[in-house]
Amino acid sequence: MSHEPEQPRRDPRAPNRPGRETAAKSRPARRGRSRPRRTGLRRVVPTWRMVVGASLLFGFVLLGGFAAGYLLLDIPPANAAATAQSNVFLYRDGTQIARDGEVNRQSVRLSRVPLSVRHAVLAAEDRDFYSERAVDPKAMARAAWNTVTGKGKQSGSTITQQYVKNYYLGQERTVTRKVKEFFIAIKLAREQSKTDILEGYLNTSYFGRNAYGVQAAAHAYYGKDVSALDTAEGAYLASLLNAPSAYDVAAHPENLPRALARWNYTLDGMVTENWLALSERSAMIFPMPGRAGPATGLSGQRGYIVRAVEDWLTGHGVVDEKTLARGGYRITTTLERGKQHALAAAVDRHVMSRRDSGRAVDRNVRVGGASIDPASGRVVALYGGIDYTEQYVNNATRRDYQVGSTFKPFVLAAAVENGSVTRDGRRITPDTLYDGTDRRQVLGSHGPTGYAPGNEDNVSYGPLSLRLATDHSVNSVYAQLAQDVGPRRVRETAVALGVPESTPDLTATPSIALGVATASVLDMAEAYATLANHGRRGMYSIVERVTRDGVELALPAVPVRQAVSREAADTTTSVLMGVVRRGSGMAALSAGRTAAGKTGTAEGDRAAWFAGYTPELATVVAVMGQDPDTGAQRSLYGALGLPRINGGGPPAAIWGAYTAAALAGSEARDFDLVVAEGADEGLSPHGDPHGDPSGERHDDLLAGPSDGPSDGPSGGPFGEEVLDGPDDLRRPAEDPPAPVEGGEDVGGDGRSTGNVPPENGAGGGGAAEGGVPWDRGARP
Repeated sequence: MSHEPEQPRRDPRAPNRPGRETAAKSRPARRGRSRPRRTGLRRVVPTWRMVVGASLLFGFVLLGGFAAGYLLLDIPPANAAATAQSNVFLYRDGTQIARDGEVNRQSVRLSRVPLSVRHAVLAAEDRDFYSERAVDPKAMARAAWNTVTGKGKQSGSTITQQYVKNYYLGQERTVTRKVKEFFIAIKLAREQSKTDILEGYLNTSYFGRNAYGVQAAAHAYYGKDVSALDTAEGAYLASLLNAPSAYDVAAHPENLPRALARWNYTLDGMVTENWLALSERSAMIFPMPGRAGPATGLSGQRGYIVRAVEDWLTGHGVVDEKTLARGGYRITTTLERGKQHALAAAVDRHVMSRRDSGRAVDRNVRVGGASIDPASGRVVALYGGIDYTEQYVNNATRRDYQVGSTFKPFVLAAAVENGSVTRDGRRITPDTLYDGTDRRQVLGSHGPTGYAPGNEDNVSYGPLSLRLATDHSVNSVYAQLAQDVGPRRVRETAVALGVPESTPDLTATPSIALGVATASVLDMAEAYATLANHGRRGMYSIVERVTRDGVELALPAVPVRQAVSREAADTTTSVLMGVVRRGSGMAALSAGRTAAGKTGTAEGDRAAWFAGYTPELATVVAVMGQDPDTGAQRSLYGALGLPRINGGGPPAAIWGAYTAAALAGSEARDFDLVVAEGADEGLSPHGDPHGDPSGERHDDLLAGPSDGPSDGPSGGPFGEEVLDGPDDLRRPAEDPPAPVEGGEDVGGDGRSTGNVPPENGAGGGGAAEGGVPWDRGARP
């Protein structure tokens, strides 16, 4: 039996497919066949799949980068340069005095910028500002292309982007800055209105001539406030934004064609945008800007004014020093331009123009002045010195020179205010007789005090009324008067009138009467203004208004109060009128006004003063001696070619010239005085040297001993050494004029002076304080 392998059964339904096995064997080979390889240029050409993939990837990366930049980059604080501004100081009429600060910028509200000026800026820089987005990618791409192809550098930035660059970033040309600018602009547009952005842009853009912002540009090119610009001027300023230096036709006349082209482009754009009528456009003439002047700076009187105003603001708590230093304040002062110029002109005429470089002493001459409207308390003029860039110390506000005999009226006012009496019980009035003997010891309640001040040129007057003692500034009389009134009461009265309580050497001793205190010119002007205002004192101010970013700051308000009684103030005024009419202040008659005043000379002739007032104006002038190299106080002997300078000389002459100019055109007024009982002027004719209407000698009523001058150094009432007084000059023996017989008020040459003011305000070679005493040799 044979055994053969069993064959698999064939399914009868399966079709007969010859080569089936062969096909099965070849199928794996067909499944693994590779595509033809790319060769040649085909190898570097991406397939459509690659293009789509790369595009999607780039889009996701770009979108992610944009999202990251927008989320991560916050709006930064403004850069220091963008917020730095000048403080602007203005006269009361709104004209500019000075800018204080290196950056010439003053921000203004958009409402102050005329609509035509705003439209001009938009026409020149970004006509679609109000309708476009914060950034314009097409414009940026176009600008980049033009820059690359050599058509000039272009930014392609919208006004929003330019504002971001000016205010938040900087001017550097870097990709990083451009990226930041892009994102900050987008964010800013979501947080600020178009109006706010345009306002910021106008206040931060550079217009040339060191002018940042449209307000500074208006002053730099046309000398006016931005609100006063017309359409043509606004179009020129708008044109400058493109290239400030190139379009400044005053500085570069050769660039006039380029500037005209840009100006016309701006105006034509306004017409296109329906912001300007074609007829108006056709009639416009190019507004030639003014020449660029020198930097405003703080030269001349400007620096003194600025510092005085800043001291007032910080001293009265209006704004602290650090905040004020940040700038941006618009400060309207009380100063009146005409009066300010008049004061400077008077100083130049009577002092500065008379200095001679050949006289060494003339290098030491300095002048300070201040003028106040008594009714309002406004400081209307201030003279600080030769030039702020040469001498930084303000002579109007410094407190280091003795005020001399200009202090004496405060003693008289204190006597009337307090109803004071002499040692023997007589009520003190202007006609009360005192002993004017030179170096006469002051008597206190317990006898001699040891203080014996000398008179000017060591002259003895004998018995004379307080009126005449005031006319001729007799030290021995006023020292005794201060003792009779009470030095403490004298000090209190001076402080009430306006002398600061902290004034150096304002001590309650009899020497206070001679002006050893070192109040400033402005301090004294305030006190004299109180006398002129019938004893009423308010807030003396040099600032009228302060604003920042359109917001007005509150200024301190002090109600007017009666510092001394009207009778005390007016009685003092009546006596001081005599000083001008017939005494040491006759040079002030040149004002042509009814006036009251007092002269003063500091110890050693280091300063000479005149303080006076009319019903409308109180003004104090001081001529000081100071070494310009060391700052030490120097005597004024021989200065300006004069033997000596006293209060009745150049200071009174300056006062007269200034007052005449300051009040020119106004009707002259007389004082309306209400004097204390018994204080009516009883001055007898010149023949009676003692001021007694009856002509009798009241030797028994004199307020002190009659034993003549004391010997040896004088001492204070409490044993301490006290200065002999500002007017005790200790001149050589041959200098004082010889006694003149008779009772006439005469000059140093023996001629009668009458009521005619001596030349230059000085009484020839007579006694300082402008006059020669009546009856020099008289003794009680």
